[in-house]
Amino acid sequence: MSTGTERRPERVTRSVARRFAPIGGERGGALDDHHGPGGPVDRRAALRTMGAVLAGAFGGRHLGGSLLAADPAPDDAPANGARAAGDPFAPPGRCSWPSFRNGNELRGVAGCPLPERLELLWKAPAQDGMVSAAAIVAGHVYAPVLGGRLYCLDRRTGKPVWEYQSLENPKPNAFLPGFQSAPTVTADSVFLGDEDGVFHAVDRRTGKRKWTFQTQAEIIASAAVVGERVIFGSYDSHLYCLEAKTGALVWKLQTGDRINGSPAVSQGVCFVTGCDEHLHVVDVATGAERYKMPIETYLIASPAVYGDVLYFGTYTGEVLAVNWKEKKVVWRYRDPEKEFPIHSSAAVTGAFVVVGSRDKRIHCIDRRTGKRVWIVPTRGRVDSSPVVVGDRVYVGSSDGNLYGLELATGKVVWKFAAGRAISASPAVGEGCLVIGTESADGQIFCFGSSDAAGT
Repeated sequence: MSTGTERRPERVTRSVARRFAPIGGERGGALDDHHGPGGPVDRRAALRTMGAVLAGAFGGRHLGGSLLAADPAPDDAPANGARAAGDPFAPPGRCSWPSFRNGNELRGVAGCPLPERLELLWKAPAQDGMVSAAAIVAGHVYAPVLGGRLYCLDRRTGKPVWEYQSLENPKPNAFLPGFQSAPTVTADSVFLGDEDGVFHAVDRRTGKRKWTFQTQAEIIASAAVVGERVIFGSYDSHLYCLEAKTGALVWKLQTGDRINGSPAVSQGVCFVTGCDEHLHVVDVATGAERYKMPIETYLIASPAVYGDVLYFGTYTGEVLAVNWKEKKVVWRYRDPEKEFPIHSSAAVTGAFVVVGSRDKRIHCIDRRTGKRVWIVPTRGRVDSSPVVVGDRVYVGSSDGNLYGLELATGKVVWKFAAGRAISASPAVGEGCLVIGTESADGQIFCFGSSDAAGT
């Protein structure tokens, strides 16, 4: 398939248009099928736009003076318990990257280091491109692509283990609804949603469909697994909670508009944002909304939780710190000279908040004060969500580069030219970093150490 101005099928173009126009009335005013807020949406623009909500996290074996060790563990941090030796399907552990931002608090911080020097271990095709984050657990990488496929790849070699398609038994050359959401991996299942609003539960060992659940609009947000339940949002404006084993509906909550961000979960509470310009605080057990707080702009990015404070970027170019217990904004960060939307989800440590922006820059903010620490320019939009690994941070840019920066200073210490725009977010787990590129001929790249690749 060619690149350039070729369009994706009409329903995907329409999906993108719906995503970025505020809804008016009960279900909202219609947009022209081939137009978003900035004008015509061609295939490449559609692919870039669909990378809005994804994020990743990663770092390296750079633990001297690391902030990682001092940070409190998230509520859902995997235990350090024993894993089956050599079992490629072992449950997620401390060094895994099982979900969008490596845990339900969505901090974007890796649990274990990367090698001091990253090498390209392998690359694999990503049909129609990849705009979300992969998952890395035990011996496998789970990579969703816009071509409607979820790949399970051998972590050491990149060779396919199984392939799951969004449609069961499709006709030859049929269009498959793409996967924009990142997968969430448990001991036995992989969960993710597709562009046609279907939420999928896939057997982790076999790649076979376990069950599906139909919503009324596309799903771009990733899921949070809480005990025996799985929680996710849809463009039909609902937040859903299902039984993880069966897909049975436990509860659902209607918000005022489409849900873009992945739900963050902490202290028995779920936090969700989207196009209705509110932060929703929801009881995980019952689905009851405790309250909603006006944000006064719609959000593409997902909130990260650190203690009692949420951190997220907005469509108007601000980064907010919100104390959800006190229901107040702690600080606001903005650059008055460059007010561009923020699609990137923040990585949060004890000292810093790091986020990308459509102003083509990566911003590091003091977590306590909201003051700027450093800014690093790139040559393209930064929709990719940064990942912190020890004393480094990794993030992609639509300029086609994957950047490795010193967390404290922003100094560029490593860079890889991928050859295509990167709106996907890094995933860092089991000693490697995985990220994908956009475009019809997109690719998945895995970095690590060749000395450790066989482990």
